[in-house]
Amino acid sequence: MKRWLGQLSPLYLLPLAFLGLFFFYPLATIIRESFAPGGQLDLTSLTALWREPYFGRVLWFTTWQASVSTLLTLLAGIPAAYVFAHYRFPGKGLLQALTTIPFVLPTVVVAAAFTALLGPRGWLNSLLMGWLNLTRAPIRLENSLGLILLAHVFYNTTVIVRVVGGFWANLDPRLEQAGRVLGANRLQVFREITLPLLLPAIAAGGLLVFLFCFTSFGVVLILGGPHFATLEVEIYRQAVNLFRLPVAAALSLAQIATTFLVMSVYTRAQASVTVPLNLRAAGETAQAPATRGQAIAVTSVALGLLLFLVAPLLALAGRSLAAGDPTRYYRELFVNRSSSIFYVPPGLAIRNSLLFASLTVVMALLIGVSTAYLLARGPQRLARALDPIVLLPLGTSAVTLGLGYILALGHPPLDLRASPILVPIAHTLVAFPFVVRAVLPALRGLNPHWREAAAVMGASPWRVWREVELPVVGRAVLVGAVFAFTISMGEFGATVLIARPEFPTMPVAIFRLLGQPGALNYGQALAMSALLMLVCALGFIAIERFRAGEVGEF
Repeated sequence: MKRWLGQLSPLYLLPLAFLGLFFFYPLATIIRESFAPGGQLDLTSLTALWREPYFGRVLWFTTWQASVSTLLTLLAGIPAAYVFAHYRFPGKGLLQALTTIPFVLPTVVVAAAFTALLGPRGWLNSLLMGWLNLTRAPIRLENSLGLILLAHVFYNTTVIVRVVGGFWANLDPRLEQAGRVLGANRLQVFREITLPLLLPAIAAGGLLVFLFCFTSFGVVLILGGPHFATLEVEIYRQAVNLFRLPVAAALSLAQIATTFLVMSVYTRAQASVTVPLNLRAAGETAQAPATRGQAIAVTSVALGLLLFLVAPLLALAGRSLAAGDPTRYYRELFVNRSSSIFYVPPGLAIRNSLLFASLTVVMALLIGVSTAYLLARGPQRLARALDPIVLLPLGTSAVTLGLGYILALGHPPLDLRASPILVPIAHTLVAFPFVVRAVLPALRGLNPHWREAAAVMGASPWRVWREVELPVVGRAVLVGAVFAFTISMGEFGATVLIARPEFPTMPVAIFRLLGQPGALNYGQALAMSALLMLVCALGFIAIERFRAGEVGEF
């Protein structure tokens, strides 16, 4: 074991240095500028969080809606994770790619998709009004909590499918078979054998969903209206609309503190329930449906995913087609009628998004896998302290982070404000915790006797990793790569603040179009959103096909 630590210990400095330079340093800079302007300590804005009941209500609503959204997402995602983990069926890879698209879309686009489907003039209401001969829309969900929760489930179901399904696919089926031989029924086998083994992966997926809902911004702001505000929405209002940066920084600290508390409880619980397992190859556990009941279950889940996750996307794509001239909005993307300096050629935005996403995947995998090994194999005291810290970027306001980058990285020794590399760095900061949560359960579930046996037989640490660990952990690494790619493609909050005008991304281009009045600009925004969906779908299909080859079916 000491030999392994000696080989891997230099990699431990990588995530620590990355967090120090690109998370804690910018955060400390914005805290200093907010609470000690001119070198004089001023905590007035921090104490205001306790004096004003409004901020307490915002924190309560943020936590409550995130908890309910997480529960609903688990209820929707776990059956889908079971089907994807246990069965092979035609179109499985395509369906997985399609169901991942919602996660990549900027929240403003998700909100637009639900408005296109369920709004007063959306597809569903228009269809029902025509069928029932009604004069007003029968479905009235605009500016409601129900629509916020529905959008969160839509946005995050793929997190559960990927994280839980990726781990479930590698569980040894002989464990369940042994339980059945000993007389347990299916429910008893699931409750007493399968569920305890899945708890770390379920907790990891649920935690990621909670964090996304806890920091929800665009969905709440657009679909909820002025009656609802999460901490992220309030941070944006205080920093951008009211120019009260100290209050925004105080709210961001409250958000980070809550995240750290949740992370600490979760990581300790996960470490206590994780046990070494004889994980199996995904190809060995996935089988074609053998009975009528299994076929019905697979068909039901597939149709349910298509209706719930794909219907809003189809509604958005449909709205991007102009009446009488379907390709008008797409053609207008390539026309700069006013010769505006803000014009964004779609080809340039697509190229930038793909380039930034590719760089993000490489950096997130390097840092995330190193961090996962540190948490699984490193000194336990350091691992316990670092585990919740790794997830803090997910609980930090993107607006605060972007402002911190502008303040901290605009002068030597880290003068990166004018460099386009700052964008993939910011994306990596948000993406690498997903890689960690995808890889860590697989690493902790590996049977340590496999490595010991290989070492006794003379295999080098590199060969042990390549031939023993990678064939099982590789699937989790690819799941992490999917998350890193999707997060980078859809990241908006920090990008809009730090991206150079000559290096726009697709979400930034969509935001610029949505911010301009007129039906033409709105149609162009939907057309760019449809292009973003297409680019991501092609990328996901390629990843699924790659995962079905030598690396994915272990």
